[in-house]
Amino acid sequence: MLIVQKYGGTSVGTLERIANVAQRVIETKNDGNKVIVVVSAMSGETNKLVDFAHHFSKTPATRDMDILLSSGERVTAALLSIALQEKGYKAVALTGRQAGIITDNSFTKARIDRIDTSYMQKLVDDDCIVVVAGFQGITEDGSVTTLGRGGSDLTAVAIAGAIEAELCEIFTDVDGVYTTDPRIEPKAKKLDMVSYDEMLELASLGAKVLQNRSVELAKKLNVNLVTRNSFNNNQGTLITKEENIMEKPIVSGIALDKNQARVSVINVDDKPGIAANIFRKLAEENINVDMIVQTVGHDGKTDIDFTVPESELERTKIVMGKLSDSYKNVEYDASIAKVSIVGVGMKSHSGVASKAFDTMAKENINIVMISTSEIKISMVIDSKYSELAVRTLHEAYELDK
Repeated sequence: MLIVQKYGGTSVGTLERIANVAQRVIETKNDGNKVIVVVSAMSGETNKLVDFAHHFSKTPATRDMDILLSSGERVTAALLSIALQEKGYKAVALTGRQAGIITDNSFTKARIDRIDTSYMQKLVDDDCIVVVAGFQGITEDGSVTTLGRGGSDLTAVAIAGAIEAELCEIFTDVDGVYTTDPRIEPKAKKLDMVSYDEMLELASLGAKVLQNRSVELAKKLNVNLVTRNSFNNNQGTLITKEENIMEKPIVSGIALDKNQARVSVINVDDKPGIAANIFRKLAEENINVDMIVQTVGHDGKTDIDFTVPESELERTKIVMGKLSDSYKNVEYDASIAKVSIVGVGMKSHSGVASKAFDTMAKENINIVMISTSEIKISMVIDSKYSELAVRTLHEAYELDK
């Protein structure tokens, strides 16, 4: 069996932990499997590199940031390969480029165009353990790119799909996917399995176990995806097709995203093209807009509110500042959070939304923005109430049971 394993930053956070990962990889290899390992940077390393860059600039050039940030994963890959070699196993460390990962040129959040697996396949056939630096690739013209936060998950899933691996295991510091963050709600329960769509919503809404793009790709490529703890042998959570889940819960989990900022464009002309102009300019700068609310116009004027990642707020301010005088009355609020309820069972049950809003009202938590889909409800609230909201919603939907 060909298995792709990915180890996150905490799993490789120290030299001792890298040695532990090496032992797990060896055990997998000794069970008769062929193994490709994808690694993240050691925990804290990427943040340290970002801080180094911000010492010189609040908005450093994204191309240079990718050269800087990609170094963290390369260090881990080389160290793990050396550790495996020292234990008598054939191992080769590869950068994203050497692994054949070709991306577009959207620096700091590139998308994978294709993977040339020929070199990796040759190494696997030669009984090598292949260790790939995650989170990175290269453009057609040779520029180094990174895939965005959590991009090593994406690397692992993409490689598993491209090379047709039987299994992709994502190792982190938690046992699997929980009903919510156990650090916020100790009563959170581990899910044995969850659908691609639910996991996609949870990941995109702030659950940090898996990167949302990796789940999207796993669904597209039908990759068997399991998330497990690298520090024990407990059974993890299987991410699978919805039809494989016999009993679909109404609500599967509560997600929290504190990396949000609200932009309020006040008193703009209520006419066609106003919103299009704003969001076109943001799109041109690859700024991801999430929730959008436009009020009903009065006296030819309207307000437009939207959210962006807090990490992109400074760039958003620059874009908004370049727009015409029609958009000069703009307010920014980084003290918000988005709390979301997710569950495939919501498709066929009523009253889920009313319970959420009643729960918020009982705690006197004001809801600033609301967004819904077939299987989720998201609410923007003041960040100081975020953890209280998660705990009370978790209890309201009886997820601890």
